[in-house]
Parts: sequence; C-alpha cells; structure tokens
Amino acid sequence: MSLDLARRRLLSAAGAMGAAGALGLAPSAAFAASGRRPSRSRGPAATIIHGGRVLTGLPYMPQQEALAVGRDGRILAVGPSSVVRRLAGRDTEFVDARGGTVMAGIIDAHAHCLEAGWRSLNPSLGNETYTVAALQEKLTGFLNASKDQESDGWLVVEDWNPVGLPTGTETHHRILDALPTRRPIALKGSDAHNMWVNQRALELAKITSSTPDPAGGHIVHDTAGAPSGLLKDTAQDIVAAVIPPPDKDKALAAAAKALRQAASNGITTYMDAATGTDGLRAYADLAASGRLPQRVIPALRLDIDHVRDPKAALAHVNEQRTAYGQVPGLCFGTAKVFLDGVIEHPAQTAALLEPYLDADGKPTGNRGDLYATATEYGRLATVLDRAGWQLHAHAIGDRAVRTALDGYEAAVRANGRRGNRHTIAHLQLVHPDDYRRFAPLGVVACMQLQWAMRNVWTMDALLPYIGPDRHRLLYPARSLERYGAALAGGSDWPVDPLDSFNQIRTAIDRQGEDGALYPEREGISRSTSLRMHTAGSAHQLRIDHETGVLTPGRAADVIVLDRDVTRVPVKDITGTKVRLTLVGGRRVWDADQPGAEAAAASFTTARPASLATVHGRHAACGCHR
Repeated sequence: MSLDLARRRLLSAAGAMGAAGALGLAPSAAFAASGRRPSRSRGPAATIIHGGRVLTGLPYMPQQEALAVGRDGRILAVGPSSVVRRLAGRDTEFVDARGGTVMAGIIDAHAHCLEAGWRSLNPSLGNETYTVAALQEKLTGFLNASKDQESDGWLVVEDWNPVGLPTGTETHHRILDALPTRRPIALKGSDAHNMWVNQRALELAKITSSTPDPAGGHIVHDTAGAPSGLLKDTAQDIVAAVIPPPDKDKALAAAAKALRQAASNGITTYMDAATGTDGLRAYADLAASGRLPQRVIPALRLDIDHVRDPKAALAHVNEQRTAYGQVPGLCFGTAKVFLDGVIEHPAQTAALLEPYLDADGKPTGNRGDLYATATEYGRLATVLDRAGWQLHAHAIGDRAVRTALDGYEAAVRANGRRGNRHTIAHLQLVHPDDYRRFAPLGVVACMQLQWAMRNVWTMDALLPYIGPDRHRLLYPARSLERYGAALAGGSDWPVDPLDSFNQIRTAIDRQGEDGALYPEREGISRSTSLRMHTAGSAHQLRIDHETGVLTPGRAADVIVLDRDVTRVPVKDITGTKVRLTLVGGRRVWDADQPGAEAAAASFTTARPASLATVHGRHAACGCHR
C-alpha cells in the first residue's frame, strides 16, 4: 500500500487543539532541553507517523511511538501513539511505519553529491586492468558510441587505473593517438592524481616541451624530452581548463538525479566537502528549479595559495557567501583544506609521523606529502575562526592530523573558544597521543567508517607498508569517543557507493569481506553509530539547533525505515531500505511511488575487486586540485 493511501480523518480541528494542550505543547522542560521553541503550527497536524519505533535521539527520551508534523514543517509532537493521534484533523495524513524505525534524517557530514552526478555523464573504465590492445578496444567502443562528437568533441573517460597496464608499459600519448579518431582524449585517473591525454589534447592545452611544471604538479616527459601525455596533480588543471563543460541542462539533470539518490538513502542534509564556484552556480540553478531537496552546507574549497594568505582566504569565502548566501537551502560558514593525500600503496601521499615501510618491512625515506605546515594552518585557522568561519581539514595520516590539531590549537590560543566546530575528516591514522586533544579544543572527528573493515585496501595495500603496530590504530573511533571527542559521520560519496546504513553498520562491527578490523579495539555501539550520523553531524555543521534529533520545534527532517534498526542483528542493518524521507515536513522520497526503485539504483557502482585498483578510493576527494 502506498504511503499516500494512509490518509484518514479522525478528530476535528477543535479537538486537535485540545489535544495539543494534553501533550503539553507549550514551553516546558522538554522544550527547554531541546533548545527550541515548540512548533508555531496552527491547526491540526499535517502528518502523523505511527506504528513504529520513534528514535528521538535524546538520552532522556530515547524512544516513542508516534510523531506529528505541523503545517509549518516542524515537529509538532512526539509521544505515545494514543495521545499524538489526537492532534489529527480532517485532512491529516497518517503514515503507518509498519514496525520499522522512525528517526531523524541522515546528515552526511562529508560528501560530493554533485560530483557523483557529473561523473555519470562520462564513460567509465571502472578501475579495471587492461592490456594495451584491450584498452584501445574499450576506448574505441566509447568513440563509436559518440560518433556525433567527431572530430573535435572531447572524449573524457572516468576511472582510468594508472597502474592498470602491463608492467613496463609506458603511459604515452602514442597509445591513444593510435585510436581511429582525431578527437582530443583525456583519461582521468581513479586516484585523482593522474591524467593521460593524447597529442591532440596536449596541443589544445598548449603543452610543449618548454611548458614549465605548475606549482604542485608535474608534466611527465619521454626520453626525447617531449611531453608524454601523462600529467600529475595540478598539471591536470592545464588540460581541464580547455575541456568544455558539459551541457548545463544535462549537468543539472545528472546532479538532480544524484540528490534524489541521496534522498533515497535518507539523507536530509549534507556537507558538500569541496565546493567551488561551479558547484555554487549549480546549487543556485537547482534551487531555482525546485530540484534541491536537501539542506546543503557548502565547504568552500581553499587552495594552497589561500592557506598561505589568510586575508585572501577570508575575502574569498566572504565573497562566495555574499554572492550565493540567499540561495534557498544553502547554509554557509565552512571552508575546506586538504592537508595530505592518501595512505594506501602505491600512492602513499598521506603525511605520516614515521616513514612508510617497503615491501620487506624496512623504513623508507617517504613520510608522505604535507600540503601546509602547522604554522600556516594555524594562521589560517586564527583568521577564519575570528571571523566566524570553521575549517574542515582532509587529514588521512597522523602527521596531517597533528598539523590540523596544532592549527586549531593556535586559533583557540589567539581567539578563545568562539563556538566554531573545526573538523578533521577521514582520520585513518591518528597518533594515540593526540586522542585527548580533540575534546578540549572542540574539534569534531568526521569519520567514514565504511572503510574500517578488512579488505584489500586495509590489508594488502596497507598492512605491509605501515606495520602491525600502526595498523591496529586504523580508524580509532572508539578511542576518540573514549577521550570525549565529538564524532560525526560522512560517506565521501562517490568515492564509495552510497549506502548510509552500511556505514552505520560497519562502524559497529567493522566487518569486511576478509574479516573484521579490530572491532574489539575500535568498534562503537549501535546507539553511538546512529547518533554520529544524525545529531553528531548536525553538531559538526552547527545546525543542531535546527535538526538532528526529533523534538518539538525542530525541522521535521524524518525518515521511515523498513526495519527496526535498534533490534535487528547488527549485520542486518546493512540492507535497510528507506521508505519515506521528509525534509522540513516535505516529502522528498517515497519508496512506494512509481519509478522509485530505479531512482535509488541510478548511481550504484561496484567496488574495485583487486589490489591494482585500490588507490582509487579517494577519486572524488579532489586532493589533486
């Protein structure tokens, strides 16, 4: 039965207002504890959800039976079903939760939803390994499928595996030049650190043997001294600048499709973890056309020049907020900085306190890449913190994490505690001496715990290169919680397929295809995991006064699940389906509507199956830019 068919008439509007008094819908201790006033909705409830287990997210009132949504899009009441139902009027819609969970919407504190949509517009090599002949055959298929683009249209291909060719094969433009086309071709590396282009692309980008390397990048040359077609890190931007953007309408449609999938995963708010001007324009267009279902917190991306010039960084973020601050659904106040790269072999660009090991377990001279010093980051943090902006740092390695903490500590020393929730994202490796530093500094640990499992990434690509002692410290969620750190959760989609409840489950049992990754040390409780992906993320994003828990007066950001996630076996939390998603009381996802199943599966992708593709995990993080 469709949820739309659960509409019934019970009590008159006058009776409903009497019920409001019975529920105590006036200032009370409960409302004071929630930090909000009661809903100002007049008249009966717009929607009542009953027949399930309502998780309020509050320790003093963890579970209830029913929830009423006011006509202002805010929660009107939470309580016993027999009492909440008295708020019904003639046109109140009733939703039967059918024994499932009713909870606050998922708040994804680190995602790249627009990127997920835009990447879907290009063909993908799927991180696979190829012989030269097989690669040329695959690319020829892409060319044949887009013959209307001959002879000047770019062929841009996603998810090329930079180590996916036979050992000893030179990544040279000659291989791409042999294809039956004159079109410019760019293969975008799944590691986000490499791009492989043909000669036509080099010519259009005006890259020659005399072109200097850009700061933070490298143009690879062949033995004759000519550009080989392989571009590393910021050298990719030279070519990216001459690739025409996709058709605006197609790009917006793809982005809207991605946001619909996010809604199908129960995501009611998310932080766009590296937002540039293109993204802000897209959000403005989506909002204007009624296709922005979630609240979005743009984390405005700062490059290394901004980090080194805090006044320019502040001017940049203020300018962006002035230009787009009136877009409905956008909430500004966060800036993003990349402090290091990725830790897995063969990339090994995450910044470590102690060197990486070689394949024989012996120390190397490589401690990874640190993109800003603690002094530089501290100066940036101090200036932005004083102006009310909070920072969100990509930090994978323990040296990068310490750098972020040192920077935030410098801001606190200079400014005092100003209520900003500066954040460190990913936190794959944290030195134990730094666990206790988070809470006193008010720093939020934003973790992607679907990575905390035994698989090729954590075992084959990592264990030999950091050793067992550091390996046992991976993704220290419980340790950070034990020391009082505030935890938040994010997906980093499309780095991995989007699956909110798989994230929640993995944080608990840390179970992967090859076994569990130290759950006895770092697994967290079911309640902690649910809280970090709702109230915890709301805290990080400074919207905890508005959403994250189900209390009267807060926005009705509510999801209805197909099972009771508080009681099913932990392994069965994965596979949870979202039946209904409300954002501010507005229905943005209904699994019973026609076409819903197809929309939910639109961007599903397979995880790489071999070690050769392991370094593609952070393909969407933009850490090369």
